[in-house]
Amino acid sequence: MDTASVRIRGYQPGDLADLYRICLLTADSGRDATALYTDPRLPGEIYAAPYGVFEPGLAFVAEDDEGVGGYVLGALDTAAFEERLERDWWPRLRERYPELPLGQAAALPQPEQLARRDIHQPWLADRELVRRYPSHLHIDLLPRLQGRGLGRALMDTLLAALRARGSRGVHLFVSPDNHRAIAFYRHLGLTKLPEANVFTLDLTGPAGTSR
Repeated sequence: MDTASVRIRGYQPGDLADLYRICLLTADSGRDATALYTDPRLPGEIYAAPYGVFEPGLAFVAEDDEGVGGYVLGALDTAAFEERLERDWWPRLRERYPELPLGQAAALPQPEQLARRDIHQPWLADRELVRRYPSHLHIDLLPRLQGRGLGRALMDTLLAALRARGSRGVHLFVSPDNHRAIAFYRHLGLTKLPEANVFTLDLTGPAGTSR
């Protein structure tokens, strides 16, 4: 693992802009999605920033000489996190990104259409999934930090934090087009549910990412 020039550390409030930036640069199934959003903040508003704001103790970043180049973000209790967003996060975004007339919405890139829909009609995790795997996570690394073992190191850091807080299990969602991520999660020992693009890990067994 070539991590000599990189450190993994806990999230700090000053890292919030980096969460937005990295989320945008990886939002197209791990690729740069800048061209897919009219507002570059939009993917980060949904998939990254709320974790830094509401679950900072379960957010970790990878930093090298060029700055923060990756993160792993978690929520201990998915159901409670979804309720918090509905109360304290989505209302502000619904004002900033109001629902558009059908024709105007259709003129936007499809990822932006889907993101705006998620703000007004948030996707909620399946209750049975949450019962078995109550926590969830997001992880993203810029290309310069990939292939160096940092993804696993970030995952191990977050999983240890979730175990320390008593989580029974964790889940995450993966785009079926993100083949690199799918291979990564399989390599770490996560299990894909047959009926969905969801990977899970039981945290009640011995420590480590593999079962």
